[in-house]
Amino acid sequence: MPELPDVETFRRYLDANGLDRTIARTHVEAEDLLEGLTAQGLGQRLKGRRLTATRRHGKYLFAARDDYDGWLVLHFGMSGFLQAVGPGESPPQHTRMTLDFEDGGVLAYAALRKLGLIAWTDDPAAFAAARGLGPDALAIERAAFVQAVRCHRGGVKCWLMDQSALAGVGNVYSDEVLFQAGLHPKRKGNRLGEAEADRLYDALHAVLEAAVDARADPDRLPEGHILPLRGKEAPCPRCGGPLSPIKACGRTGWYCPACQPAG
Repeated sequence: MPELPDVETFRRYLDANGLDRTIARTHVEAEDLLEGLTAQGLGQRLKGRRLTATRRHGKYLFAARDDYDGWLVLHFGMSGFLQAVGPGESPPQHTRMTLDFEDGGVLAYAALRKLGLIAWTDDPAAFAAARGLGPDALAIERAAFVQAVRCHRGGVKCWLMDQSALAGVGNVYSDEVLFQAGLHPKRKGNRLGEAEADRLYDALHAVLEAAVDARADPDRLPEGHILPLRGKEAPCPRCGGPLSPIKACGRTGWYCPACQPAG
């Protein structure tokens, strides 16, 4: 599932390929992805208008209409992405919605599986609050993060993946954050010392920022990360020992037993 680095990459892609272009029409192939509006209603909101700004909260992407009287909301489900299509070119397979611009270009929202979301909101912050989202993982302040994780009685991996606690981190990037912090995935949050919680906060920011710089491609991450090695029976990039799978909150994660002791 796309996580915060993926969605931030999509946000920057939309900035480069979709802003300040007049929308001639919208076309929705998968109306079951629409929430709170119809395909006709979306078209009426966007026809003859431009998108002029973007914002991200966790795994949600928001694009403002030129009068700032409403925002297009996109969630990418398990496999969604954006792709710019030039005049005369065909949209990618599994395109679910297109923004057709007056200049002849198209911005396609595609998803192999219909698990995303297309919506409209007057206020991104209110939308996030209504869905029970916690603070964005790159926006939360250190003191609030440390206090929240140290009040959690469950495992830290589950807490990192809980969108009501922290928006944007999922199964994949929680593995990397915990590896970089040297913490076992099932360490109890309320058993972390303040220095450990501080280290976790630093690892969260370092990992997410590195992943954004890598355009959410694990193979572009610097050496010393485990994401390119997950599930490949490869040695730990730090100690050379074997990486191991672990179940947490119904998901299978990966960690290094030597570098991330149970504590």
